[in-house]
Parts: sequence; C-alpha cells; structure tokens
Amino acid sequence: MTAEEMFRQSGLEGEYEAWSFGGDADGLARLVLSGEKTATCSALCFYEMDNERLPAQGDLSVILNSNDEAVCIIETTKVYISRFDQVTASHALKEGEGDKSLEYWRKVHEEFFTNELREIDLRFDKNMNLVCEEFEVVWPKKHK
Repeated sequence: MTAEEMFRQSGLEGEYEAWSFGGDADGLARLVLSGEKTATCSALCFYEMDNERLPAQGDLSVILNSNDEAVCIIETTKVYISRFDQVTASHALKEGEGDKSLEYWRKVHEEFFTNELREIDLRFDKNMNLVCEEFEVVWPKKHK
C-alpha cells in the first residue's frame, strides 16, 4: 500500500509526510507498529542545511518500509533539541532499539551519525544538536 492510499484509508485529514527510518527501515518500522518504538532523533544540521522545517507537535507521518510501502501513521507528540551527549536514558528507552539502554543507544547512534555525516564531509561530534521526537501510532488503531 502506498502512503497516499494508507492516509486516505485512515480517514485522517490534513498534511502528512511519508518517510522511512535510516539504518534498518524495516526493523524500526516493526518496532513502531508494535509500540516498542515511540521516539526517534535526527541531526539538526541536516534540517539547517536543507532549510527544512523542524517537526512539530501534531505532525502526521506515514512510516514506510525499505520498499516504500506504508506501515503505519504516527502523530508527533513532542519535539525538543538535545545535544548528543545529553540524550537521556528515558529517550533511549523510548527509541526501543537493542537492549533499550543509553549505552546501546549512544553506540549505534554514534556509528549512524558518523556514517551519515561523512557522506557530506562533516565529522561526528558528541556536542552536536539532535532533533528528538516522540510520537504515537494513530493508524491502524489498536483494538483493546
């Protein structure tokens, strides 16, 4: 199903973005759908370089897998800026990856950002600012 088809089927209204997670798009999308992953982050410098608007509370996003197929729709519930070295254990837990520890989060995110920044001739810095987001799945709705 495409992002457009899913959004139309959901009955939600308004604007939305469609995107996939970097790294392991399929695995991270599954974590979102299962409810284990309720947060993410990205490097602020990418938004600045592209002159792109930061995410905001209330934003809707269709999460895609590695084949650009729609998996679910999320709504952003919180956005804040944090330095990499000041990301909290609580945020790492909400990202839902690995053993969900801050140590694991730092290790995999340092590797991820190092590789992403290298592609644009920048270097990873533990003082770099991240855009941290929290979200909830709004479609499909879980039946209780």
